[in-house]
Amino acid sequence: MRSKPRSLQLSLVAINAALYAVTGYLTFLGIFAPAIGTVRFWPSVFIPAVFAVTFSPLVGGLGAAIGIFISDMLIHGNALLSLSVGVPANFLGFYTVGLTYRKVRDARLALALTAAEILVASFLLALSAQNSLVDQAFLYAASIAIAATLGLTLAFALVFKGESFRVVFAGSTGLLLGSAIIGVGVWLFSQYFTLPSGQQALPTWAALVWFLWTYLTEVPFIALLAPPLVKALKRVGLAWGDRD
Repeated sequence: MRSKPRSLQLSLVAINAALYAVTGYLTFLGIFAPAIGTVRFWPSVFIPAVFAVTFSPLVGGLGAAIGIFISDMLIHGNALLSLSVGVPANFLGFYTVGLTYRKVRDARLALALTAAEILVASFLLALSAQNSLVDQAFLYAASIAIAATLGLTLAFALVFKGESFRVVFAGSTGLLLGSAIIGVGVWLFSQYFTLPSGQQALPTWAALVWFLWTYLTEVPFIALLAPPLVKALKRVGLAWGDRD
């Protein structure tokens, strides 16, 4: 990123964190706030995605990490769970959103890379099955997960074009990483500690369920809300995302 005033960057991180925490908490208090185990419905993911694309990966990632920690403390109060799973998942996920947006500047390349991501996931899944590393139920569930991801990707490619697809691709890629960290992290946490929902020592397939729940319920909000917001911020000259 080009050198920007540190005070400006800190201000943007604080605004990002505040908007993310408050919007997420209001969703939690709303009528429709389902959860699977301890992983909540979280449509506010579009906020750090917009900051990561419009300003910088660090602004997006740090704001998301701070915001999720604040909201976690307000909602379930388990600092260890938040710091070991929620904070790293949000920082790495939204940092990846901003980084991907800057590195992949061609929409056709973005679509090709999305297909490559799915092919790699399919290959690893087949390799695991061949070596009996996963049971058949897990294999079938993972196959459904890959098919669902492929379907969403193709739908995005048909609906979004050019710059908008770049934003959607970056958001989807970062969210895939964040969702994977949440799925594996919450499952691993349950092996040693009790989750806020009271669950403990959950089976391996729970990691996939949390991954699916997180990605599939959150990516539509990034796809629908992030592109127009990024476009609006660029139109009024408040973005430096393509200039660093």
